[in-house]
Amino acid sequence: MSDHAVLHVKGRVLVGPDEVRDELWVVGGRITYERPAGARDVRTVAGWVLPGLVDAHCHVGLDQHGPVPDEVSEKQALADRDAGTLLVRDAGSPSDTRWIDDRADLPKIIRAGRHIARTRRYIRNYAHEIEPEDLVAYVAREARRGDGWVKLVGDWIDRGTGDLSACWPRDAVEAAITEAHRLGARVTAHCFAEDSLRDLVEAGIDCVEHATGLTEDTIPLFASRGVAIVPTLVNIATFPRLADGGDAKFPRWSAHMRRLHERRYDTVRAAYDAGIPVYVGTDAGGTLPHGLVAGEVAELVTAGIPRVEALSATTWGARRWLGRPGLDEGAPADLVVYEGDPRADLRVLGAPRLVVLNGRPVG
Repeated sequence: MSDHAVLHVKGRVLVGPDEVRDELWVVGGRITYERPAGARDVRTVAGWVLPGLVDAHCHVGLDQHGPVPDEVSEKQALADRDAGTLLVRDAGSPSDTRWIDDRADLPKIIRAGRHIARTRRYIRNYAHEIEPEDLVAYVAREARRGDGWVKLVGDWIDRGTGDLSACWPRDAVEAAITEAHRLGARVTAHCFAEDSLRDLVEAGIDCVEHATGLTEDTIPLFASRGVAIVPTLVNIATFPRLADGGDAKFPRWSAHMRRLHERRYDTVRAAYDAGIPVYVGTDAGGTLPHGLVAGEVAELVTAGIPRVEALSATTWGARRWLGRPGLDEGAPADLVVYEGDPRADLRVLGAPRLVVLNGRPVG
């Protein structure tokens, strides 16, 4: 398409779960619902339209060994884009990916800076590894480096006890979260196990990643405080393999990981039923490939979340949570066109007919 071309998308435009329009136009890279006068260079596409999908837990610039070169980051971002993911909340990366902001053909990224972990309590080469007395300073640093988010590692295996345990004392996380909020940033934390959750929520955390350790004691606390979760079920599916690898050295940890895996669907459904906001995230970029967002939506449905609510967790609801527009008048034209109605058959999410980013068809 030329810079002056107009894209006309007709069929069923899903502005919201219950708000459907018959057509939209893309003019100058932005959405309009008013037919442009005098347009001559018009490309028309038909189908079911969603706002660009959201992966709210993704790592561009990271693989299982740590930071990656820019050309690898580019391939990761392209894999997400071609799967229809046009907005990424990057939940921690040691790489500088700001150059992606200058590429109109790559997804928009909301960064959480680099992970902040306890010394020797996370994956090597991923995080700032510090002690509690330095937590406030590092949170302030990453709040300034990111795009309104900071990422803590809330728990990890303690090799002394041979099991998952909380990484930070309550007073340290309370001071750190207070400082992040003072700087205008929200805070999220990686948490697999149970014992870090109450302190983090009572300290004011905004979101918890994975949240496999939620119980009937902490679910009401999350719900009352409005703390969101991003379950990353496509990643939790790897727990049995991880547990098998740890059986000989850390049998307590392995057994714990298996228990968390076995009740993963019940945990997510109980959280949803209690009113906890649930969003789609894949945890791509560590050991998982990018472009898995359709699979994560399907996992939420398997857990018992209704189809339209699972769809909202990667579209309308997720964009609202992150403060980014959807298919609004005048918004940047980041949208995906499908053959069928994704509200009725989520399988269509895995096969976009057309991806439009910043008003241009891509892929």
